[in-house]
Amino acid sequence: MEPLTLHFVHERVGARFIPVGGREVVAGYGDVGAEYGAARGAVALHDASYREILRITGEDRASFLHGMVTQEVKNLPVGSAAYAAFITVKGAMVGDARILKREDDLLLDLEPGLGAKVREFLDKYLISEDAELHDGTPDQAWLKLLGPRTAQVLAAVTGGPPEPPAPLSSRKASIAGQDVWLLGTALPGGLSGVDVLVPRAGLEAVWAALAGADGVKPVGFDALERVRVEAGVPRYGQDMVDTTIPLEANLTNAISYNKGCYIGQEVIARATFRGHMNRKLAGLLLGEKDVAPGTELRRGEKKVGWVTSVVTSPVKGQRVALGYVHRDSLEPGTELTLGEGAGTVTVAALPFTAA
Repeated sequence: MEPLTLHFVHERVGARFIPVGGREVVAGYGDVGAEYGAARGAVALHDASYREILRITGEDRASFLHGMVTQEVKNLPVGSAAYAAFITVKGAMVGDARILKREDDLLLDLEPGLGAKVREFLDKYLISEDAELHDGTPDQAWLKLLGPRTAQVLAAVTGGPPEPPAPLSSRKASIAGQDVWLLGTALPGGLSGVDVLVPRAGLEAVWAALAGADGVKPVGFDALERVRVEAGVPRYGQDMVDTTIPLEANLTNAISYNKGCYIGQEVIARATFRGHMNRKLAGLLLGEKDVAPGTELRRGEKKVGWVTSVVTSPVKGQRVALGYVHRDSLEPGTELTLGEGAGTVTVAALPFTAA
């Protein structure tokens, strides 16, 4: 397991660690409910330096990547970001990424464990283009601010504008003497924040400056998973795998229908023209049932899906899940039986909202 750069900083305040994608992650600091509350009601700070970064340089970098992903790259304005999927010629996912377009490079923000896989996929098609792939993980890292008081915290630590960048837009700033990039973020349901791209050598100084700002609470992966699942956002490696087609996972925000050719485009076009997928990611209300990811979902005698992510949801006051459900059973309110007859669950619309 690749340790966090700030392992000892977190360990000193009682952090619990888990592996995700072969990299060390802070699971939490002892009170997941309070950490979740900070993200929803104040401002949460998360060490996301376990995420992997791939840089692409060279004159042809934009046109090359444009032909490799489901999203627009060539006409993406400098300083903007886009969410995209990498898919095979058969339409199945290789992975997903947030792409930040800067003056001199393209930066791919990847789930832990995806760096080598995505690089191998891109390398296979990189033949004559003037483009080079670089592992950016040793040099740069992400910290995440999330919650309604993000703007006040950023203004205090940067001395810059009171408003953070809009979602998927960025700007440069300075924190604790380090040159950083601020990238606006947003989740379905209205929760927003800013991700801070930091030189890894300056990570401890920037973390200390942010963690010391008024009202900031460090949070772990478990609290953010509650937020993610409530927002209905799938995560590659948990809700998406190498057999998933992006439309099954509701990734319409990762697909441009005007960009021209890319690897796997024909499959996406056919599925869109047909107007439906056989299964799609849906919300599930579990009550107090302790359901494991991978549990089968049935309707009568027929298998109609399976569970992927499970969390306790303060918004719904019960346990909730994401899972894939056959299109004939997607209507909110539909009751499904858990595998082996272990009770029923109810299909719900995404994102999960308060009753």
